[in-house]
Amino acid sequence: MTPTAPTFAHHDALAALGRSLQATGYRFVTVTPATHRRVNNRPENAWAHDLRGVFGWSRPYRADVLPEPMAGQLRAAGLAVPEGADGWRAGVRASTIGDHLYFHSAWPTSDEDAVFFGPDTYRYTSALKRVLGAPGGLRRAVRRAVDIGAGAGPGAIELALRCPDATVYAADINPAALALAEVNAGLNGAHNVVPCRSDLLDGIEGGFDLIMSNPPYILDPDELTYRHGGGTHGAELSIRIVHAALDRLHPGGSLLLYTGVAIVDGADPFLAAIRERLDADTDGWSYEELDPDVFGGQLGCEGYEQVERIAAVWLHAIRRG
Repeated sequence: MTPTAPTFAHHDALAALGRSLQATGYRFVTVTPATHRRVNNRPENAWAHDLRGVFGWSRPYRADVLPEPMAGQLRAAGLAVPEGADGWRAGVRASTIGDHLYFHSAWPTSDEDAVFFGPDTYRYTSALKRVLGAPGGLRRAVRRAVDIGAGAGPGAIELALRCPDATVYAADINPAALALAEVNAGLNGAHNVVPCRSDLLDGIEGGFDLIMSNPPYILDPDELTYRHGGGTHGAELSIRIVHAALDRLHPGGSLLLYTGVAIVDGADPFLAAIRERLDADTDGWSYEELDPDVFGGQLGCEGYEQVERIAAVWLHAIRRG
């Protein structure tokens, strides 16, 4: 298997831009799209005045805002987009998790190949680090792992940095995501991350010590890849990941899944759909709500008429030995 080639005009230019941002001590926490829209709609935020405005808030900027060599690096990467008569807009965003910088799609993320990064990303990586840092959190040493639907690569990279002897596959069907994951892995020194194009685990042979995922879980009318989970209330992809993972984990290996579930009349249909498989093929599993109410605005959309809330959940299942 060979890593997927970047789709940007110049991989090296984007990596250089990332290093320039890191050298400034750049920090930005990405918020929900609704919060992003509200903050950007304030009159004083019509134009960017600093690096966070350009690369975090995706605001248009004038030429004197972005210093050299960053302006040249952004142009060389093919990601400086003209805005009006005298402005520009960055075609990429940069967010941080601790000291680690991650490029992802500019706001708003409305394109079919958009690479999403947001509050779910922080909850996902936080839950991952909690498992990895807990005594006995994993039963089996991690030598081979995969992040299904890796996007810009934060889950795969955070794992790889904590398991430097492991090979960690960042799997996704979106070439733009794989290109960003490759750049982000290099920026953060995660040289054991291997970006690879894969639908679930198709095209990646062999078993794994750890399989992790933060899949799309919303019913999206436009069926955008990064949002649409399919099936009833968006749970189809998450259910498929559970079955695919339990088929490919080594004995004692772990499935770590962060997803959103639609709660209907107090019941969790996603858990009901996977419980029999978990009981049959694992030595144990835990399941918890990390946030009881996410994407509340989704409840007004078609397909959610009977849903009372969407909960963010974390599943840790250990493959039977």
